[in-house]
Order: sequence, then C-alpha cells, then structure tokens
Amino acid sequence: MKEIFLDNYSLLTHIVESLAAGIGLLYYKKYKHSTARYFIVFLVYVAICDFLGAYSILIDQNKGLSFLKGTLIEKNYWWYTLFWKIGAILFFAYYYRKVIKSKKFKTVLKFSAYGFLTVSLCQIILKWESFFTGYFPIISVLGAIIVLLCTCFYFIEILNTDKILSFYKSVNFYITSSIFIWWLILTPLVFFDIYGAYEVNSPFRDNEYLVLRRYIYLFANLFLYLTFTFALIWCRPEKN
Repeated sequence: MKEIFLDNYSLLTHIVESLAAGIGLLYYKKYKHSTARYFIVFLVYVAICDFLGAYSILIDQNKGLSFLKGTLIEKNYWWYTLFWKIGAILFFAYYYRKVIKSKKFKTVLKFSAYGFLTVSLCQIILKWESFFTGYFPIISVLGAIIVLLCTCFYFIEILNTDKILSFYKSVNFYITSSIFIWWLILTPLVFFDIYGAYEVNSPFRDNEYLVLRRYIYLFANLFLYLTFTFALIWCRPEKN
C-alpha cells in the first residue's frame, strides 16, 4: 500500500487538482456572480502550473529533458517558489480583499501583500543559487502569516454577522478552513528542508525524510482539493 502511494504521488496529486479545477469549470455558471469565480480560475491556474512543474520527472528518468541534468533548473524548486510559495499567497491576499467587507482588514492585507512580495524578491536576488536548490523559510513563514491573516479576518467577520447562522452553506467557509489547516500542517516542514536540500550533481539527500515529507504533502493535498471539490458542488454561491 505504501508503495502505491509513493509511486503514484504525482499522479494522485494531479488527479485531485484537476478534479477540483474541472468541477469548478463545470459549476462556473453557478458562481459567476460571486467572488468564488476568482477561486475557480485559481484552481485552473494551480492545475496547469503543477502539471508544468512536473518537468523534473522527465529529467530524473532520463527522458525528453535529460539535457537539463546538472543545470540550475534541474529541480523545480524555483518554479514552485514562484507559482505557489509567492503566487498563491498573492492570490489569497487579493481574493480575501474581495471576500471581506472591512476596509481596515482590506488595507492590512493590501500592504501585507506588498511587503511579502518585496521580501520575497529580495530573498531571491540576494540568495540566487538557493532559489534553485530549495525553498526559502522566510517566504514560507511570511506566506503562512498572510494566510493566517486572511483566514482570521474572514472568521472574525463571520462571527460578527448573521452569516454565522448559515456558515456551513458558504463555499468561502470551506475554502478558508481547508487552506488554514493545509498551511498549518505544511509550513513547519520548511524548517526541515535542509535534510532534502538539493545540490547540483550531488545525489546525497536524506531519503527517509523525503518519503515522510511526500506522505504529508500527499494526504494534505488530498484533503485540500477534495474539500474544494465538495464545497463547489454542495455550497450555494454568495452574491457580491
């Protein structure tokens, strides 16, 4: 059973991502007048970018991209840093500025996003080689803080309005709850990435840590995208 999950880690992840994106497109008409339409576009973006990020498999298995072996982009850390570690955080800051009503909360998210982007770009520029061999803990931690702000602001507004009476019917409630749990689980892993850090032409990494990390990511991703899928099907749209 363990081998099945490990051998099909990427496939299972792509399946649930594509499922969530496909369901989102299928139900787009239902949500086209709500903020959830932006989230559906984001799900499609994630599915496409994650698929493109799988290019490293074609290098490791000496297939079509084997000529990239030994180059800076042999591993896809740089890609996931840009599209997920930075891109996803900026999207969530934008999305929750659409969802929440408080001008104060919106302002905090706006300037937090600007600050996050500035720090992220500085980290990449100052530690250029590390950009290709691992993830930046500071980017992951600051990103988690912004996600925490987004989710806390949302929950505070829910608790202070009559929406609390029907929160379980809101797609944004499930989106918020699942990303909060996902980031809470995975953010601490960045402090252990030293055991899986990659160096060009150096194959020596802690394989036991990499296996554990893969399990955690797999089940966290299954939880995240299956929750999104359920929410898009079951919930009712909230009109702006």
